[in-house]
This record gives sequence, structure tokens and C-alpha cells, in this order.
Amino acid sequence: MATIMEETKPAIRRYAVPALSAAIAVAGTIGVIGLADAATESDGLAALDPQFTADAVSDRTPVLTVLARALTFVGDVPVLVTLMLIAAFLLWRWTRGLRAPALLLFAMAGSAALTAGLKALIERKRPGVTFVLGPVDTGFAFPSGHTLNSTVFFVTLAALLWVGLRSYGARTALAVAAVLMSAGIGLSRIYLGYHWATDVLAGWTVAVTWLALVSLVAYFTRPREA
Repeated sequence: MATIMEETKPAIRRYAVPALSAAIAVAGTIGVIGLADAATESDGLAALDPQFTADAVSDRTPVLTVLARALTFVGDVPVLVTLMLIAAFLLWRWTRGLRAPALLLFAMAGSAALTAGLKALIERKRPGVTFVLGPVDTGFAFPSGHTLNSTVFFVTLAALLWVGLRSYGARTALAVAAVLMSAGIGLSRIYLGYHWATDVLAGWTVAVTWLALVSLVAYFTRPREA
């Protein structure tokens, strides 16, 4: 009996990661569909969006505004593209291989495609211009591209760096930094009036779903010795 258990442990470990990733991807897809439906019909969670926006506007302060604008700047497409290229180059130098930078570029390409595709599909309007602190964006709102793309970038980069770190403290700091950047950029979009709360929540949900699929790709294309 003990021998059988020992033989099954490697198989359990082998399939635990893809099984968990697949489950997250399925759950995330269901969540995105639900949020898209709510955004389209203005019911469910989307019915609370006006109140969230009103609360965000009422809580604005000079310090929070500066912080929100800085976070939103990091999530801008030109900035993220620049950070991605720099990170890909440094990953190539660090790992002496193309696998890590290729995974980062793949994750970001998919994120950009999902952002454009879902915006065109849902065609949700943004909050009124009276709420916006900054240049008016006439693009569609759902999902928040800043939130989706920045989450994919920072989490993917953290995951790629994670495997090369041995310090528990460094790994913890890396994970916390990725989560804080994702959360901060997403919340900045609500605070500055560019997105409804549902758009940001959808950005996080799509990001998690896509990251689960990227992890499957990474798992099944890993080197034999990994």
C-alpha cells in the first residue's frame, strides 16, 4: 500500500498545476461572461457602478490624485510596452535563454488582443466626462485595459523572476509588489473617472483567466529537465 502511495505522489504533483490552472481558467471565463452580461444590461454588479464612481469622486484629495495619476501613467500602453521590452531584454541576459522573455511577450500579446477584442465586443461607454481627471478617453470601457495589461505584465514578470529566487523574503516581496501594482492601477482608473468599477473588476478577472492559460502553456512547453 505504501509503495502504491509513493508511486502516485509524482503523478499527483505532475497534474496538480495544470488541473488548478484549468479550473481557474474555467471559473474566470464564467466570471467574465457574468460581468460582461451585467455591464451590457446595467444590472447585477454593474448597477452599483454609479455609486462607486460617486464615492470615488467625493473622496478625492490632492495626494491621492497625484498617486492615482502616477499609477495610471505606469499602466499606459507606451509605458507598459517600454517596460516589457526592457524586462524581456533583462530576462534574456539573466537566464541566457529565450524561454522567459518569450513567455512574457506571449502573455502581453494575448493580453492586448483580449483587451481590444472585448472592448469591441461589449462596446460599453465610459463614465461621463464630468468625472474624468485628465484627458478624455473616447474608447470603450469594458474591460479596463490599464488593469488587464498591467496585471498580466507584473504578475507574469513576478512569476518568471520567482523561479530564480531562493529567498523566501524576496519571493514574498515580489508577489506583494505585483499585487499592489495591479490593485493600485486598477483603483486609479475608478478614482480618475476613466472606468466603472465593473470594468476594473473585469480587467482583473480576464487577467487571471489569461494568466491561468499562460501557465498551462508554460507548463506543457517546459524543458524536460524542469
